[in-house]
Amino acid sequence: MQEGFTPRKQQFTYSEVLCITKNFQNEIGRGGFGSVFHGNVGGNQVAVKMLSESSSQGYREFQAEVKLLMEIHHTNITSLVGYCDDNKHKGIIYEFMANGNLENHLFDGCPNVLSWERRLQIGCDAAEGLAYMHHGCRPPIVHRDVKYHSTNRLTEKSDVYSFGVVLLELITGRRTILDGINIINWVKSSIEEGNVETIIDARLEGRFNVNTAWTVVETAIACVSPTSIKRPTMNDVVMDLKHCVQAEKTRQTGSVSFNLESVSDPNAR
Repeated sequence: MQEGFTPRKQQFTYSEVLCITKNFQNEIGRGGFGSVFHGNVGGNQVAVKMLSESSSQGYREFQAEVKLLMEIHHTNITSLVGYCDDNKHKGIIYEFMANGNLENHLFDGCPNVLSWERRLQIGCDAAEGLAYMHHGCRPPIVHRDVKYHSTNRLTEKSDVYSFGVVLLELITGRRTILDGINIINWVKSSIEEGNVETIIDARLEGRFNVNTAWTVVETAIACVSPTSIKRPTMNDVVMDLKHCVQAEKTRQTGSVSFNLESVSDPNAR
């Protein structure tokens, strides 16, 4: 969240939305709900998601989503600023994430390659946000928009599946479908060969810990199990990823200590 940004969580008229978005001048995204536009509220950037008339999400679902989002307070979930419910014009206004989405920083063409440590932390943070929605909210909230899913049966376990796909993208640096090959099938094939090094993003050039790599890969594969009952809960996923993050921090701390001792003792071998 930007410093000094105070979510207003208020209702906006359609005329105000037109002003906020400068007549929907800048479309920054599109999904099943509708189109998302860049805007400005009180000097702060916002994202305005307008409900399409052809959207499968009807008015009741829209109202329910607004009500639920009003109650969500989590550091890893984008803040709700307000909503528009003006006759046939309906939209939700969120805090704008200036750094873009994960795709902007992950795939080929990005100037900076995300480090292994950063990938672990991103995965852990995202998992904590979903775990809060599943286990910290009453009733539980299904995210639905983490990643496209092949069925319309949206449950907490479908969120887990979708998160697993995102986690595989995060650690491999590959898109869900690349050259006609599904990322899940590709990773499973590589696992059968017993070599995790071929799975991790080659741009890291081996700069990752093999033990945490295996743990993350196994966690991701568990998440995308074809049988929903075999998938872990998001709380389980958070625990696995937190252990990986902590192991990586411990490993780095140990490495630094060893190097400093070596430098201080010219006779060290």
